[in-house]
Parts: sequence; C-alpha cells; structure tokens
Amino acid sequence: MKKIAIIVGSILLIIIIGMLCMHGNERNTEVTKERTRVGFIYNGTIDDKGWGQSHYEGISKSAKELNLEITYKENVPFDDSCMTVMKDMIDGGCEIIICNSFNYGDYILKVAKENPEIKFYHATGVRIDKNVSTYFGRIYQMRYLSGIVAGMQTESDSIGYVAAFPISEVNRGINAFTLGVQSVNPNATVHVVYTESWTDYDANSDAAKLLCDEYNVDILTMHCDTVAPLDVAEEKKIWSIGYNMDNSKQYPDSFLTAAVWNWEAYYTPQLLKCLQGKFQAQQYWEGVETGIVSLSPLTSNVKEEIHDVIKEKEQELYQGKFDVFYGPITDSDGNVRIREKENMSDDAMLNRFDWYVKGVHVHEE
Repeated sequence: MKKIAIIVGSILLIIIIGMLCMHGNERNTEVTKERTRVGFIYNGTIDDKGWGQSHYEGISKSAKELNLEITYKENVPFDDSCMTVMKDMIDGGCEIIICNSFNYGDYILKVAKENPEIKFYHATGVRIDKNVSTYFGRIYQMRYLSGIVAGMQTESDSIGYVAAFPISEVNRGINAFTLGVQSVNPNATVHVVYTESWTDYDANSDAAKLLCDEYNVDILTMHCDTVAPLDVAEEKKIWSIGYNMDNSKQYPDSFLTAAVWNWEAYYTPQLLKCLQGKFQAQQYWEGVETGIVSLSPLTSNVKEEIHDVIKEKEQELYQGKFDVFYGPITDSDGNVRIREKENMSDDAMLNRFDWYVKGVHVHEE
C-alpha cells in the first residue's frame, strides 16, 4: 500500500507541476501570440564575428522565443542621421528600439522624449529616462580571467591591447585584464594602443602591428569591434585573446580564449517584461551569475597548468566570493586608488574610470 501511495503521489505531483508549467506558458503566450516589431540599430555589421554579431545572434534567439519581428540597420553613424533611422523604424511600426553603441546616447534621449510610448534599450549607455533603459554586463570579470591566462602564457612579459576609445567602459576592461595579469605575473606589462574607432579594420590592424613591432608582444587582445588583432596574431604566429565571441575555430594556431557575450540572457527576460507591461527604466549591469558574460573554453594552445587556476577563480566569481576591483589597488603612478577591504563603486566604474592600474603602459605617438 505504501508503494502504491508513493506512486500515486508522484503522479499527482507531476500533473500539478505540468499544470503550473502550462499555466506559465499560457501567460507568456498571451503577450507573445501577436508579433511585436523591434528596431535594432548597429554601429557595425551583423556578421563582424564580434560585437555586432554577438548582439544579432542573441536577439535572434530571443525573437524566436518571444515572437518578435526584428528590423535592423547596420553601420549607422553617430550623428543626426541615426535619429532619422530611429524615427523611420517607429513610423514602420516598431514598438521597441535597441541601439548597440555608447555613442548613440544623446540621440536616443532626444528621440525618446518625442516618442514616450516607445521603449528604448541602449547597450553600454549610462543615462536613462522614463522610456529609456541602459544595459551592459560585467564583462570585466571575464577580462580578469583572460588576464590570468595571458599572464601565465606569456614568455616575453609583454602583452598588447588594441583599444578603441579611452572611455570608462574600455579603461575598466584594460584595468581588469591587467589586474588578472598582475595577479599571476607582476613582471608583465600590458601595452595599450588606442585607435579612436570601434569598427575601422585598418586602424585596429595597424595598432596590433605597432604593438608587435615596437613592444615585442607575444599575446594580443582587444576592445574593438573587428577581428583585426586576431588576424595579426595569426599572421605573426603569436597568441591571441578575443572579445565578444569565441573565434577559436577560425584561429586554431593562435587563439587562447575570449571574454564573450550571451545577449539572449538579457534580451529574453527583459523584453518579455516589456511585453507584459513591466518595462523599467533602469541601468542594468549584471555579472557572471546571470549568464550574460562568460569565458570561452580554453583551447589546446593554453598551458596545462592554467586550466586549474582559471577554474578555481571562475568559481569564486560565480559564488560571489571575489570580484575584480577590491582593494588594495594601486594606479600606474603608485597611488593607492582603492584601499584594502574596500571596493570600487558601480558609479565610479561606469562613469569615472579615468586612470590605469599598475602594469598598464599607454602608447603615445
């Protein structure tokens, strides 16, 4: 009798769980049964093997789940013409506008004020409004881990970093990467060259070559939207650490790992809330625990002893036992910027990161 009771109880439990799941799906279906038009503005292309493609793949996955119709425009410049693109999308029936670059900020806010019924999402933005939400992920956590890889992999103690602009977002990544390097190799230097462009392939390629020729780097990494530094690393037969996507298959002889984005982890839950009438104007900035950022699998090019070190530090990040900008942290001039047992505030990291940690060298013409 006991066995029968257990079996019957188990069946009832399965039925109840199933009914709850069905109920949840019905609720979601109510807001997704009709297709919603979303306008997506890219500063580059959707097949750049980097920043643009990572967003395109993420929103495409979310579109299937939420019944979204995506209208997109590539290579949209950072000037008044981007407002025209937004307005055209709205006139075409888009109820949600997404822009994937920091530099669209002023234009988004202007269009948003004129169209209060439209919801706007601004990647890497720092200013919100009633109908404007910004979002990013704590990719600096993955930068730190990739820095550990670089610090242990380098033989020359000279690492190159191709960077777009000296803004807080980029400086934060440089500093996190360098702190990772320094944690395992205090003798190493991270040499940075700025290109003043996210998407100019030639500028990023020239910067990578300069790092190789002038600083004899044996590892290249980057914060830009092209794969030019990865191409140069493969050509020069040195190591590379990517950004945005796992490009290991394209660079089998040089690729080590990458700090990558999983944008569907943001788009699906946040856009579902929007469809349910629960839009929040917020500055979304979450970390590894949400799945929005991750470190791509270490390739066979990575030294064997590095794997265990990364696994242990990754676990500390997942469990919240550690984060990158905990003191003591000293800047490149020897000043203590973050004292022991203190951490840098989110506001300072997002808006006022105008200094470099020890171990960073910025190239000057």
